[in-house]
Amino acid sequence: MSRKSGVLELAVLGLLHQAPMHGYELRKRINTVLGSFRALSYGSLYPCLKDMLARGWIVEDNVAERTATRRAGGRSKIVYRLTAEGKEHFQDLLADSGPAAWDDEEFGVHLAFFAQTDADVRLRILEGRRSRLEERVDSLRQSLTRTWERVDSYTLELQRHGLESVEREVRWLNELIDTERTHSERNGTEPGRPEPVRAQPATGNDKE
Repeated sequence: MSRKSGVLELAVLGLLHQAPMHGYELRKRINTVLGSFRALSYGSLYPCLKDMLARGWIVEDNVAERTATRRAGGRSKIVYRLTAEGKEHFQDLLADSGPAAWDDEEFGVHLAFFAQTDADVRLRILEGRRSRLEERVDSLRQSLTRTWERVDSYTLELQRHGLESVEREVRWLNELIDTERTHSERNGTEPGRPEPVRAQPATGNDKE
């Protein structure tokens, strides 16, 4: 399976995990939810659905749009929904916090479904993404230092723009990581519930 098809697979499973949808609705939701991160090829959506049907991760339900349409012999929509195997596979994909989840191809899709991802996995992905971008920042700075005297002003500004964009994302990731760590610390003591009171040793100087 190619990296791009894997990204689309995660997106489709994640959206169908929220609710059954027909193909047109899936196309719109992918554009709405994931469009700010990357443009996914709609031409690959239906082959992806066909493959997931064959694997048993989703099933088709034929649903008529209207009673009148059904009476007139009109075509019904095909609604896709997850199977138990599809839900299990989706959870396996969410749990993957390895290097592939840090890359440009996959990071945005994983981020879109962070609300359904375990906190420790979210943190590992964010830290991995930050590490990857910090390496990129170092590389861009070195390149800028080496080439600034040999390129024209427009190329130089383009390189600076690229560096600033990556640095901006690193700062954004730092904020997300700090938030995740704060939530983890709070969850460790179960927010909303008082911390257990430890018994103090009795002494003869206690006053009532």
